[in-house]
Formats: sequence, structure tokens, C-alpha cells
Amino acid sequence: MLPKDLCIQPNHLSILKRVNVLSSNNVLVDFLKKQITIENEIVDSLNNSLVEIKNPSVKGVLKGISLDSVKHAELYASAIKLLTSTSQALTQENLDMQKRLVEKHIELEAELIEKLEKIVPTVNNGKVRLLLDAILSDERRHHELLKMVLEILVHGETITESDWWDVLWKGVPFHGSPGG
Repeated sequence: MLPKDLCIQPNHLSILKRVNVLSSNNVLVDFLKKQITIENEIVDSLNNSLVEIKNPSVKGVLKGISLDSVKHAELYASAIKLLTSTSQALTQENLDMQKRLVEKHIELEAELIEKLEKIVPTVNNGKVRLLLDAILSDERRHHELLKMVLEILVHGETITESDWWDVLWKGVPFHGSPGG
């Protein structure tokens, strides 16, 4: 048996867990920062090359990749903020506005998907079909991402008036009414 001063005490476990989380967060944050740099390099490289490209399909695809890289850099930056700062709860008004916006775009994406699913099978030109298939794939991903945003991000960071009442009354016997 180890002497008591060499044994890990219960209060040390929580400290070790926090240190482990902090160091893994630091590693992750460093990784995310490097990814932002790489995405920005991709954007610069593609944008410099686009000037010389005359083929509209190739130019369109490369421009799309460049825009995706801009988006990726933004998403990495958002991930860093999630890891390094405390987000504030949304007000009910802000939640309602964001919820309406996301729901509207979920509907728009669904409409686009439906239209593309009808038209793509009728397109005989292989190059055009390739481009439309790529767009359809993006629209499907956008649709699923928006549904996840609605569930995870918007609802996950909201404290509604109902939530406050739940916090206030949850541990109170009879929930404020006389005798139950």
C-alpha cells in the first residue's frame, strides 16, 4: 500500500479532470487556429487562380470551394469561441427571431431539394448534371445542419421564462399552492 501522501485523494481527481480538460481544450484550440490559417491559405490560392480560369464550370466549382473554405474558417472561429468563452443565454425575443429565421430557411432548403430532385433526373448533359448533383448534395446538408442548429444551438443556449419558473419552483414543495 502507498503512503497517504502518494495516493490520489478524491478532491485531487476533480483537479486532475479539470487540468486534463483544459489541456485537451488548449490542444483543440491550437488545432482549430491552425485550420483557420490553412483555410485562409486555400481561399487566397483559389482566388488568385480564378483570374486565369476561363472554363465557367471549373471556375464555379473552385469558387464554391473557396467560399466553403471561408465558411470553414468561420466555423472554426465559432468553435474556438465555444471553447474559450461563456455564451450568454438568449432572451425570449432573440430566441423567437432566430427560431423564425432558421425555420424559414429549413423550409426554403426543403423546397430547393424538392425542385432539384425533380429536375436532376431529367438533365442529359453530364456536366450540368454533375453541377446540379453537387448543389443538391449541399442543399441536403444545409437542410440537416439547419435542423440541428434549431435543436442544439438555439434551444441549447436559451433560458425561457418557463425555464426560470422551473428553476424557481422545482425544489419547492407544493409549488407555491397552499398544501398542494
